[in-house]
Amino acid sequence: MDIYVYADESGVFDKKHNEYFVFGGLIFLSNDERCECSRLYSAIEKEVRKNERLDTHNEIKASAVTNHAKGRLYRSLNRYHKFGIVVQQKDILDSIFNNKKSKQRYLDYAFKIGLKRKLQVLIESCEIDPDAIGDIYVFVDEHTTATNGCYELREALEEEYKFGTHNYTYNTFYPPIFPHMTGEVQLWFKDSASTLLVRAADIVANRIYYHARNNALENSRSNKLYIEKLP
Repeated sequence: MDIYVYADESGVFDKKHNEYFVFGGLIFLSNDERCECSRLYSAIEKEVRKNERLDTHNEIKASAVTNHAKGRLYRSLNRYHKFGIVVQQKDILDSIFNNKKSKQRYLDYAFKIGLKRKLQVLIESCEIDPDAIGDIYVFVDEHTTATNGCYELREALEEEYKFGTHNYTYNTFYPPIFPHMTGEVQLWFKDSASTLLVRAADIVANRIYYHARNNALENSRSNKLYIEKLP
């Protein structure tokens, strides 16, 4: 079994001016499921573009369409597995915001842990066989991440899921969730303008962010959506 993950973020990782930072995304447990979602979401996008009277060069992202359109796009994803990570920035150590590297290390940690929690839910519900995993393909909105940032996140995900991690401070080992994984984690930073399902992930992230800001996260939850709150 191969797993396909599409993710985007919402908010600004800046403790002084923002309370929340959110990752949101979609998980597909087969290529057929991924292709099915692509066809459905593409059709809804075309309807939204027509109804919103947007030019063909306009990207259909949450920031560009009305709340009604965002709701329509989100509902088209109801049948698919989704995940969210809500970072409550006021509870994060000030030192993490001292430089770009420490901020990126924390965001990589938040992403890998939040995605891991959703995958564990799918293992518990027997929708994923942890002993039958091939490759995990992860597609993330590119933003302005450097090439070495892509490498570091890929390594962090693979270590967490395939090999396990050590906490040397507490002399603790956290075993992998896919110990018999035959493939690897493959990660790409993609331009959302040309990557349909990254745009879909943007809609998921935006919805979670909206509910977080309005103290209404329970309105986001469903049997297909898992939300991890950090720290």
